[in-house]
Amino acid sequence: MEVIALWLANPLVIDALPLVFAVLMGVAIVTYVVLDGYDLGVGILFPLARDKEEKDILMGSIGPFWDANETWLVLAVGLLLVAFPLAHGIILTALYVPVFLMLIGLIFRGVAFEFRAKAKERHQQYWNWAFFGGSLLTAVMQGYMLGVYVLGLQSGGVATLFAGVIGLCLAAAYALIGACWLMMKTEGALQKKALAWGKEALSYTALGMVAVSMMTPLASPRIWDKWFSLPEIFFLLPLPLLSTALFLRLWWLLRQPKVLKDSVWEPFTSVVGLMLLGFLGLAYSFFPYVVPNQLTIWQAASATGSLALMLVGALLVLPVMFGYTFFVYRIFHGKATGLSYH
Repeated sequence: MEVIALWLANPLVIDALPLVFAVLMGVAIVTYVVLDGYDLGVGILFPLARDKEEKDILMGSIGPFWDANETWLVLAVGLLLVAFPLAHGIILTALYVPVFLMLIGLIFRGVAFEFRAKAKERHQQYWNWAFFGGSLLTAVMQGYMLGVYVLGLQSGGVATLFAGVIGLCLAAAYALIGACWLMMKTEGALQKKALAWGKEALSYTALGMVAVSMMTPLASPRIWDKWFSLPEIFFLLPLPLLSTALFLRLWWLLRQPKVLKDSVWEPFTSVVGLMLLGFLGLAYSFFPYVVPNQLTIWQAASATGSLALMLVGALLVLPVMFGYTFFVYRIFHGKATGLSYH
């Protein structure tokens, strides 16, 4: 016990533990955005499916994955609560309404997913719209929260308008990654439709990333200095250059019908790359703050002993979650079929 007490009193440990939890929370958020992003995107695209057979295939493409994908959101919020309780209180208070609406959307999605498969055919249309509405509401509210966070949790008409635009753009980004997922999981006419859906969503996704990239430094002089001071600007230049290259590559890929045969996985991985680059840009912009310009990760962190204990639990849970994710995607790889319960 004395050795542990000395270890916890080490200044390096005191400084490192909040940073470790910030990284873990970032990993959980990015994983959620990618994994639940594509199945939210499939829900947003749901009304575009032509008939019951196509809708069943769309459901089947995410059936084995969607529920587990949402556990990454639970992990991210849980880490925020236990590791940064002060920040949790401030952020959730500022975002109470969109968080509430997001949860309503997730509930509608979950209920619609389960009930649609068992409902009589004449009732399935209601669950179809509930699934679409829940998916769209969830995506828009997540984008709205991102917009509010980028502006430093500000309120007012301009902030609300900006956050609303980002909400719609994030929904488009989810539709884009959902379309790319369907390109990998479907065949024939539906696969060609997914390619067309991806082309439509790409421009709105680009608009959202450009808007966030422009508004983030404008919202804070500190962030402006981090991005546009010398020599920092040269070290950060690869982020916008790589993002532009990926956008151009994706734009080209989605205009090549042969991509459906030769490299159907490449559009999906390109969107994942864009999301990772966008997150890295945001993480750099706000570091070391967890509440923009109010609380750093060290000011908001729990006691060192609590963080050390929770780190043990996190190191046990994370390999299980990653292992299960790899396992289920390996088992259910290949083309999707209609989802049904017997």
